[in-house]
Amino acid sequence: MAKCSAGTPGEQARLTHLTAAAMPAQTLIRVVDVYPYRVTGAQPEFLLLRRAAVAAYAGTWRMIGGKIEADETAWQTALREVEEETGQRPGLLWTVPSINAFYEWQHDRLNLIPAFAARLDADPVLDDEHDAFGWHNINEAVEALCWPEQQRLLRVVAEVVRAGIPPELIITAG
Repeated sequence: MAKCSAGTPGEQARLTHLTAAAMPAQTLIRVVDVYPYRVTGAQPEFLLLRRAAVAAYAGTWRMIGGKIEADETAWQTALREVEEETGQRPGLLWTVPSINAFYEWQHDRLNLIPAFAARLDADPVLDDEHDAFGWHNINEAVEALCWPEQQRLLRVVAEVVRAGIPPELIITAG
């Protein structure tokens, strides 16, 4: 099998210059995604919440998400959002070994979104942003989510749960 070549130093410099010039003006980490789940048998079930008519993304089924506040880390935001949107503290919170990323053409902005998973031990108590909830197997949950990156991350969560969550991903602070 052929090895990949990094190119000559001149080619590397030119490629680095082109890559830097093509980068969006801003890269932001301003929100988090949290994928709540429970394990009741061999396969995890995923909690999706339907956005209320008064909320952004009204009528859509979503996992938990929220804005990072000035005094918070991303994992602290994930913990706060789970508590706010479900009325409970997760039995386990861990970082998903991948991120959600998307580009906003209107602002020439690349958004990088840390992803977390939260094991819940009970049904949620809905807040005013949501009007319904449901526990779904992986296929149902993926089909209900609108965005491809969120669908991909949900599959990553399912695979990590099935394989066993590596201890280094588990958030022990807080």
